[in-house]
Amino acid sequence: MTPAARVQAAIELLDLIIAAARSGGASADRLIADWFRTRRFAGSKDRRAVRELVYGAIRACGEIPETGRAAMLRLAEGDSSIRQLFDGSPHAPYPLQDGEPVAGAGHAPGWLEELLAGSDIRQDELAGLLERAPLDCRINSLRQGRADELPEPGEPTLAAHGLRFPTGTRVEQWEAYQAGAIEVQDTASQLVCEAVGAMPGELIVDLCAGAGGKTLALAAAMDNRGRLLACDIDRTRLSRLGPRAERAGAAMIETRLLNPGEEAALLADWAGLADAVLVDAPCSGTGTWRRNPEARWRLDRRELERLARAQAHVLDVAAGLVKPGGRLLYAVCSVLDAEGPDRVDAFLAARPGWRADRPDLPAGRQRGQGIRLTPLHDGTDGFFVARLVSPC
Repeated sequence: MTPAARVQAAIELLDLIIAAARSGGASADRLIADWFRTRRFAGSKDRRAVRELVYGAIRACGEIPETGRAAMLRLAEGDSSIRQLFDGSPHAPYPLQDGEPVAGAGHAPGWLEELLAGSDIRQDELAGLLERAPLDCRINSLRQGRADELPEPGEPTLAAHGLRFPTGTRVEQWEAYQAGAIEVQDTASQLVCEAVGAMPGELIVDLCAGAGGKTLALAAAMDNRGRLLACDIDRTRLSRLGPRAERAGAAMIETRLLNPGEEAALLADWAGLADAVLVDAPCSGTGTWRRNPEARWRLDRRELERLARAQAHVLDVAAGLVKPGGRLLYAVCSVLDAEGPDRVDAFLAARPGWRADRPDLPAGRQRGQGIRLTPLHDGTDGFFVARLVSPC
């Protein structure tokens, strides 16, 4: 592909991504993968260049653009070499027209920037949320011997078993990864697991386990001893945990598929027994824009209200599982106060006897009754984590 053809390809993909963001369709990653699957003429350099153009344009636009061309013109405002490729040559974008629309710059839609500012996320922090993320991995202590020789040494992170590699490192192709010795996991996510304080022999529930990234970290901390129950309402995501656990040597994980609204009944046999419950609650994902920048175009106030109800619900379910004096870890990959500190305050106000026990982490800053991590301050995804202790 010529450089101009790559720009036109990026414009076509941006049109698809914008439409999907408006309709709740597939993610940008999925759309890009599907697009190239039917265009075998594009080589690896082409795919990489087009992808960088697409994500560069997404990051450059605050409000959702009207068209992919308008988004690409926003990116071209800061890169004259891109602007010159709108030349009308074969497979290139048609020439620039006087007065044609250019997408607005910014870090997020205006209403969302206001909410973030109210959560003390200012312009420098906003910019950090949209930078490209490095690749963080966790050394799996259950397979420690297989991680002794990695193709690249990696840079130690603040997480106990963390290593950082440059963006784009293909760790999935490494023998150590295939042997379960390393797992891709952001440092903030690793620190959330450390805040649980999981110990061998404990009974622990990962209530919103998804595909089990944090579950695997907890299993390693427990040294495969005790009981670890991973739950979710998404059958597809939860089904991925079994093969991952086998590869990681995590042999003591139990899984349980839950029905929305019936979680407490389906977990009645665990009521009041858990030493710790981790609630990685459904949230806006504002802390993960480095990886999913188009996600900020998918949010609206109604979705935030729905998420607040879901967060309150899963906290209710989790509270019923914790034994007297046990721990409830609440985490969201969000930097909005409404999803973090405010949610914890509401929980404590409704439950006399419960108290906050702020985690002592090697990164992050106090925010309300918990800790907030951000890309600018900590070099991690944006996360909020609080530890709550039930009355004895």
